[in-house]
Amino acid sequence: MALVIEYPLGDKNITLKSGDLAFQASSAVTISLGETVVLVTVCMAPEPREGVDFLPLTVDYEERLYAVGKIPGSFFRREGRPGQAAILSGRLTDRLLRPLFPKGFSNEVQVIATVLSVDQENSPEVLASLGASAALVASEIPFNGPVGTVRIGMINGEFIINPSYSQLQVSSLDLVVSSTKDAVVMIEAGAKEVSEEVISEAIAYAHDVNQQLIALQDNFRAQIGKPKVEFKPKKVDSALEAAVLQAVGDKFTSFFGKNKIERDILVEEFRKEIIRSFANGYPEQDVAAVLEAKLKADLRSSILDRGMRPDGRKQEDIRSIQCEVGVLPRTHGSGLFTRGLTQVLNIATLGSVGDEQTLDGLILEETKRFMHHYNFPPYSTGEAKRVGTPGRREVGHGALVEKALSAVIPPEGDFPYTIRLVSEVLSSNGSTSMASVCSGTLSLMDAGIPIKAPVAGIAMGLVTGEDSRFAVLTDLEGMEDAYGDMDFKIAGTAAGITAVQLDIKIRGLRHEIIVKTLEQARTARLYILERIRETIAASRPTLSKYAPRMVKINIDPSKIGAVIGPGGRMIRAIIEKTKASVDVEDDGSVYIGATDVEAAERAIAMIEALTKEVEVGGIYTGKVTRILPFGALVEILPGKEGMVHISELADYRVPSVEDIVKVGDEITVMVKELDRAGGKISLSRRAVFQSPEEAARPRGPKEPPQRRHEERGPRPGGRGPESRPRE
Repeated sequence: MALVIEYPLGDKNITLKSGDLAFQASSAVTISLGETVVLVTVCMAPEPREGVDFLPLTVDYEERLYAVGKIPGSFFRREGRPGQAAILSGRLTDRLLRPLFPKGFSNEVQVIATVLSVDQENSPEVLASLGASAALVASEIPFNGPVGTVRIGMINGEFIINPSYSQLQVSSLDLVVSSTKDAVVMIEAGAKEVSEEVISEAIAYAHDVNQQLIALQDNFRAQIGKPKVEFKPKKVDSALEAAVLQAVGDKFTSFFGKNKIERDILVEEFRKEIIRSFANGYPEQDVAAVLEAKLKADLRSSILDRGMRPDGRKQEDIRSIQCEVGVLPRTHGSGLFTRGLTQVLNIATLGSVGDEQTLDGLILEETKRFMHHYNFPPYSTGEAKRVGTPGRREVGHGALVEKALSAVIPPEGDFPYTIRLVSEVLSSNGSTSMASVCSGTLSLMDAGIPIKAPVAGIAMGLVTGEDSRFAVLTDLEGMEDAYGDMDFKIAGTAAGITAVQLDIKIRGLRHEIIVKTLEQARTARLYILERIRETIAASRPTLSKYAPRMVKINIDPSKIGAVIGPGGRMIRAIIEKTKASVDVEDDGSVYIGATDVEAAERAIAMIEALTKEVEVGGIYTGKVTRILPFGALVEILPGKEGMVHISELADYRVPSVEDIVKVGDEITVMVKELDRAGGKISLSRRAVFQSPEEAARPRGPKEPPQRRHEERGPRPGGRGPESRPRE
């Protein structure tokens, strides 16, 4: 029998349902808000995976286009590999669940969220995260939940719970917070230069709202929850642990204060030496586990007790920074940002409006004009690995940088270009995503893109100890990321925050840690912004000579068909003849792009000719397209033909149309009559050579001039002047 629980949240009701779908899953929950419905299932392998030192958790977020009444646009007409939105939604859920499994748990766990229905007002990804927690707490899988997840918007200074898509368009904040009863476990945010105080207040507000969602899940578990599988973490032999710790002593601590490359070599050589010394008595895996735990403990105590980080820095120190612009000669813009051993090269490319990315997903947005892509090649960490397509991590980092920079990108009306940034990570030792934000800013400014303000990013770390001790670390490096408790990325301008992303390894953050981190990150961000301004103070006043020049003109929307032409014939002809890009919007905006100014001017002239109105009395030079017995058709403007009656070809009687014009001839004509409803245009060649009074006077019979017949001679079988009888 199905269990249904409905709970009011804000001005909407959220509904949990279980027992009627996916009977063989460990747990299955259908969660809905409005007409958005998501099915979340969880399953667990019965036995642990041997030889793994991590949690084998996979979270899949499956978008189904039937949810919004669409048929996929691919050749196969079915969903393919997950798009960026689906990957980010899956990562969102993964990041909030992972810290809440028991340490050492190694049974494979799979969470699948299938989006069944979307009303395009209520967010399915937040429901998927909430449903995953509900499914896990109701299952037999060990899980330290429940965890609540809520989205917070802000309009006119007021927080909104789970804002609709339409509300998000005008919201200055898009914040997703996940938290347990005691602390925050995950934060994801995009903002329009919002202050640290507002972000802190919004996180606290979201945490309070999450308590309602946690209570809802507790009620859900109380009614259908299964007994949890007993889990006992594997313990290393105490004699081995004592022996290894005695052999190591303070050796690891002596390596701290050195640079990463030297430190890594010393640590690895010493690790191999210890493992060799215990090779005959104990499994290598157990010895390695004790060494790993000892290195982690020594690093954390060095930071908490001595205030010394692995590379010798203090808690708020930032590694040395170098910035460069104009690194590459033929690109539209380039920026190189180096912070310690982390180095990222960013390249900007400008394109026409037609280069926008087409989106085929569940959201209302159909195209995207600003894109950021992130590449992380194996040489960036000194490794030799297979180079493949971007993985979930690369997609996630690229999207975070895109979110951070989107707040300062000029609107299309002011800067009619499609913008693509690519970050190439050349060297990695902590926070390449925030280095990508900085190099992206350099690249945008070098390209001459008029951004609102420079953006910088910094990653913050954390080490916690007993008695509520903690140390917040500015400019997180690799070893601190591996052995610390959080990776808190914060990006923004001098005026405020534009993006936030929090990942943790502990069960949550107290609010005082969040507040301190935000303020400490602000100081670091302002310092980095100064280094950026020292390199390039503002966006260059002009674009690169290799970038296309975009021109926007407006035409009557009713003339769009004339510009495009049947089957796109006219617009293709313009592009082929001028080599310029031409993109037409539904509102009559036309964007012309070309690196050659003359090409753009030719395209504009052709478009204006196509959209120019034919006026009575107007004189046009056109080409004869067809000859009929009673006249000739003349194309006076592209796609606009008129009829010159045989009586209007000359100011004398014309025996035959071919006597005056042939197909392909260019002639000058005047518009006599215009039937706009019927689309008929009456033209006159005779009227061009007459005064207005003569053109208006009724025409009587008039013989052609004698000289014309003398030039032509008598027509065969006809009656020329010389054969006419005298009277």
